[in-house]
Amino acid sequence: MANNRQELSKEVELMLGGGMVDVELDPEHYELSVQKALDKFRQRSDSAVEESFMVLNLNENQNEYVLPDIVIDVRDIYRRSSGQSMDTGPNFEPFEAGYLNTYLLHHARSSGLLTFELYSGFVESLGKMLGYEYIFQYRRHNHTLIINRRIKSDTEVYLHVYNYMPDDILVKDTYTGPWLRQWALAEAKLMLGQARSKFGQITGPQGGTTLNGDAIKTEAQTEMTALEEELKTYTAGNQGLGVLIG
Repeated sequence: MANNRQELSKEVELMLGGGMVDVELDPEHYELSVQKALDKFRQRSDSAVEESFMVLNLNENQNEYVLPDIVIDVRDIYRRSSGQSMDTGPNFEPFEAGYLNTYLLHHARSSGLLTFELYSGFVESLGKMLGYEYIFQYRRHNHTLIINRRIKSDTEVYLHVYNYMPDDILVKDTYTGPWLRQWALAEAKLMLGQARSKFGQITGPQGGTTLNGDAIKTEAQTEMTALEEELKTYTAGNQGLGVLIG
C-alpha cells in the first residue's frame, strides 16, 4: 500500500514539473505521459478489453477463486454441458438429464423446432426454480471470484470474461494507436507548460526571454478536449452502443 501511495505522489510531482533542472522534459516525464494515455484509454474505451472464455475447475466446499490479473470483469458462469451430451458418475448433470429425458429419448414421436423450443423453455424454467445459474461477485481489486453457493463436488465451468488488452497491441492498433499517441503528446505538453510557467522568463545576454508555458498548456487542454470527443463519437475504435429492444 505504501508503494502505491509513493508512486502516486511521484506522478503528481512529475506532472507539476518536478525534477526538471532545465525547462525541458526528462525521460521520466515522457514515460509518465505514455502511461497516462494508456490509463485514460482503459478507463474510457471498451476497446481496451477483449471478450473471451476460460475454464475454471471448481473444488468441493471452495467458494473463492483467484483469477489471472488480466481479467477485468466476469460476465457470466456457464455449466460444463449444454444439455446435448450425457455423463454419469461424478460428472452427472441433473439439468442435462432432464433435457435428455424430455427430448432426446422421445425423438421418434416428438421432434421439430417448436418442440425443441418448448423443451428448452422447460429446462430454463426448471433452472430458475432449482438453481441452474451461479450467483457470484467479482472483486476487481484482488481478482477474486466469489460464488454464492455450496460447491458439493468438483466440477468444471466456463467463465465469460473481459481481459485487458496488452499495451503493445493497443499501441500498434490501427485505431487506438493514433489516439494514444496524441493523448501522450498532450500530456507531455501539459507537463512542459507547467514547468515553463514556473519560471516565466529566462535571463540571457540579449535580455530576458519569455517562455511559452501558458500557451503550451492551453494547446494541450484543447487537444485533450478534442480527444475526449473522439472517444464519445467512437473514432478511436470503440464498439459503440448496441441495439436495445423492449
